[in-house]
Amino acid sequence: MNILIIGPSWVGDMVMAQTLFQCLQQRHPGCAIDVLAPEWSRPILERMPEVRQTLSFPLGHGVLDIATRRRIGKGLAGQYDQAILLPNSLKSALLPWFAGIAKRTGWKGEMRYGLLNDLRTLDKERYPLMIERFMALAFEPGAELPKPYPQPRLVIDEASRAAALAKFGLSLDRSVLALCPGAEFGEAKRWPAEHYAKVAELKIRAGWQVWLFGSQNDHPGGEDIRMRLIPGLREECVNLSGSTSLAEAIDLMSCATAVVANDSGLMHVAAALNRPLVAVYGSTSPQFTPPLAEQVEIVRLGLECSPCFDRTCRFGHYNCLRELKPRPVMEALDRLVSDPVEVQ
Repeated sequence: MNILIIGPSWVGDMVMAQTLFQCLQQRHPGCAIDVLAPEWSRPILERMPEVRQTLSFPLGHGVLDIATRRRIGKGLAGQYDQAILLPNSLKSALLPWFAGIAKRTGWKGEMRYGLLNDLRTLDKERYPLMIERFMALAFEPGAELPKPYPQPRLVIDEASRAAALAKFGLSLDRSVLALCPGAEFGEAKRWPAEHYAKVAELKIRAGWQVWLFGSQNDHPGGEDIRMRLIPGLREECVNLSGSTSLAEAIDLMSCATAVVANDSGLMHVAAALNRPLVAVYGSTSPQFTPPLAEQVEIVRLGLECSPCFDRTCRFGHYNCLRELKPRPVMEALDRLVSDPVEVQ
């Protein structure tokens, strides 16, 4: 059985989509799963053994361009038995329809009647988690989801990891604390730089080294954290934000003894690498997209005004993050990692 997945547009969602791929392999052993997704997602999908190949989708998020969708769809005609759509948009349903794929599965979304012939109605109370909404598309409507739920697990190539370590002159002679202080969502997901800096200082004084991860947009924030450290400690903190490719970031993060991250795509990457993880939540909630791993501590204040899911604080104070001090994060780290964890 050949299955085409129309993938999501965000790092965290793509990581969580692996639960669907795992369910498909369970239900159809040996099936071939191809994922049509933005090119940036290739490093994630290449590290998922369930995926046969990644098909690069050239259009940006929100771009209609029916002619290009038709051309790509016609090029895929006759190759797949089923298409499963993870986005709920009308645009995402056009390509499988142009391809003439016999079974086109997805949740009811933007007027997709006719484009999808296996159209599901989402019961949000039955499927409160995003992974449940992904997994359910692998089975017939109303089927019970298998438990325990699968967890995303990215597979790292040792040679690729060694090359990344050599490229950035990094050594594993000491425990590594990976910090992921960015969040594309906005300020309401970003734990303050001074709190991250305090955690970094305490772990460096304990003999660790600190690596900062993120996109080019996160580089200034990483420098803010690093420059808050006094000379002598600052040299043990490396700001990799914006310097690595996503592939290199994944490989290097697999070396971490522990990770502290905001609710972000890199948080889900850390969980899928099965690294001991402290996840810091502010305006959002772990009730919908929690990190999926065994060694996870979630730290949040749970103020009356949170979760609000706003990108910027409607009150302007961001107290759900500012008042969340470093101590509970350090205590969570200590519970997770009392001794250095071997790199997997």
